Amino acid sequence: MEREVLCTGVGGQGVQIAAKTLATAALDEGRQVMLVPRYGGGMRGGMTNAEITIGDQALRALPVATSAWSAYVMDPSYWSTIRPNLADGAVVVVNSSLCAGLGVDVPGARVFEVAASEVASGLGSPMTAGFVLLGAFVAVTGLVGVESAVGAMRQLVPAYRTQHLEVNAGAIRAGAGLLPAGAAPAWGPAAVGAA
Repeated sequence: MEREVLCTGVGGQGVQIAAKTLATAALDEGRQVMLVPRYGGGMRGGMTNAEITIGDQALRALPVATSAWSAYVMDPSYWSTIRPNLADGAVVVVNSSLCAGLGVDVPGARVFEVAASEVASGLGSPMTAGFVLLGAFVAVTGLVGVESAVGAMRQLVPAYRTQHLEVNAGAIRAGAGLLPAGAAPAWGPAAVGAA
């Protein structure tokens, strides 16, 4: 079984580190992973997308998922770049702080809204909104474990930014507490979209 996650946002929102964290956590849990970052020429303020494919066997996915199982949406600006590639019934987790009124327009989609930007500000660290949304995403899907995501983040944060480890971990855990755990499971017989 394979699961695809399409991530979108604006450069500087933490979409790429969140995607790498999810991919690394899946590797740490013994799954096969493919991560394809996609972003515009500017580091901040431009399009930043990522595609992650996670499976329990060797991956057969194409470089571009045309029928993805889920989406992680930090900002609506580039929603149109991933929306056509979502499968009917996709699981879509959105940052409602910035995506209010986002017309998901995917037949049968299971949409989960999290005020990630507001929660991150409430934690005293607005820059962790991407990790808040990631925590919510992994909790609701069970694609990886919450503590696996925390461990992967710890591996990826560079040495010159270790002062952010605890606040990042707190953001992931806070996000995980915002949605019902396993409400849209990725794995097992109750998995959303399972054959």
